[in-house]
Amino acid sequence: MSIEEKVVDLLIEKGYHISFAESCTAGLCSARLVNVANASKVLDVSFTTYANEAKIKYLGVNEKTIHDFGVVSEEVAREMAEGVARETGSETGVGVTGIAGPTGATATKPVGMVCFGFYVNGNTVTFTKQFGNIGRQNVRQASSDFVFETLFKLLK
Repeated sequence: MSIEEKVVDLLIEKGYHISFAESCTAGLCSARLVNVANASKVLDVSFTTYANEAKIKYLGVNEKTIHDFGVVSEEVAREMAEGVARETGSETGVGVTGIAGPTGATATKPVGMVCFGFYVNGNTVTFTKQFGNIGRQNVRQASSDFVFETLFKLLK
């Protein structure tokens, strides 16, 4: 059984719905979830919010949070996860924001840095992973792998 199938089964078991707010993964997490036959029981809507303006408009991310911490930050990932859950009425929300590369890095935020927010039934946790400069698609894949591994742990 794939990790996506396990996550869908856990969501169904708990009666939860899930929504994703994806930036650097650009819908990859949602796409992986809908590879599972029963995904329609747990997924109603997700967002690819690549631009800062989209994060603000559709997810309710605070402009000040982006200004103070940068768009690639655990603070923004938290607001993305909580915002997507709130806006969609989901019990589970995931926010992903990062630098897939090959450009976009700064001295403090290198290529391969990705921040994650996970909102599950009222509780939010955040993480930052440094995947390194492993190539754009590899950063996206590693990020989606981390999302499903973490969801599995949080939902168990």
